[in-house]
Amino acid sequence: MADITRRFGWRHLRSAPTAHIRHHKRGRLTHDGAGLSFWYRSLSAALSEVPVNDRELAMAFHARTADFQDVTVQATVTYRISDPAEAAARLDFSVDPDTGAWRGAPLEQIATLLTETAQQHTLDVLARTPLAGALVDGVAAVRERVATGLAGEPRLPATGIDVVAVRVVAIRPEAEVERALRTPAREQIQQEADRATYERRAVAVERERTIAENELASQIELARREEQLVDQRGTNTRREAEEHAAADGVRAEAEAARTVRIARAEAEAAREIGAARAEAQAAWLRVHAEADTATLHALAVTRLAENLPRIDSLTLSPDVLTGLLARLGGPAPETRA
Repeated sequence: MADITRRFGWRHLRSAPTAHIRHHKRGRLTHDGAGLSFWYRSLSAALSEVPVNDRELAMAFHARTADFQDVTVQATVTYRISDPAEAAARLDFSVDPDTGAWRGAPLEQIATLLTETAQQHTLDVLARTPLAGALVDGVAAVRERVATGLAGEPRLPATGIDVVAVRVVAIRPEAEVERALRTPAREQIQQEADRATYERRAVAVERERTIAENELASQIELARREEQLVDQRGTNTRREAEEHAAADGVRAEAEAARTVRIARAEAEAAREIGAARAEAQAAWLRVHAEADTATLHALAVTRLAENLPRIDSLTLSPDVLTGLLARLGGPAPETRA
């Protein structure tokens, strides 16, 4: 909308670069162009403002396919007014000289024209297309048909309108039909998911079996090695016992030989001692055999005296002393009166 300012009964209009302004004064065109700025009097001015920028028109309408299924078509048409003079002559783009607002609804008229034209061509395409084909290939077919139909529509160039682009966003069936159509695909996806789950479980079971077999093989190998270890320990123990036994045998033999040698030495010593003792005894006996009786008696008394306890004093009666001396061959003691 143009920017209009009031000054002392005059009006000043300033438009945007994307708005084409046509100013008629007393039936004569005085200003014609985009982005204009000028003064005018409201009582004698007739103004039109035509947008010349590209505009997007979103549309949604229902259609019926060849198998009598309702679908909703969502599309967008991009258009622009290439001939503002023609558009202003065919449509009411006049604005209020005091406020700058459109007196009519020209853009709504253009939207209605484009929507009905696009809908007509869309219905022609979908009426001969079954639902499955419309959902699969309908977007491209409808876009091509609508673009061709709008380009060949004679009223649009006559109104100064150029269609820049046509986009079909979606073709969707009713909610119940869409759910029904999704069911086979969902079932197939679910089956694929179940199959993947089963395969994953099978792989997991196979891996668990492999792990169990590996663990069992490890246990068997461990048991075998433990058996080898026990055998080796038994062999080592037997060898150690044999070595100890052999060592004990060697020690016993050495001890026996030593004992025999000691016994032989002791026996030899005993024989030598006995022989010496026998010789000494024989010599002693020979000496005693050669000695007289008195000497033997003296020796006997001496030996007896050696073995008697200590006697501090001994009192002998004269008779005993006389008899003893007489045996020893000594003189009789004198008696005092």
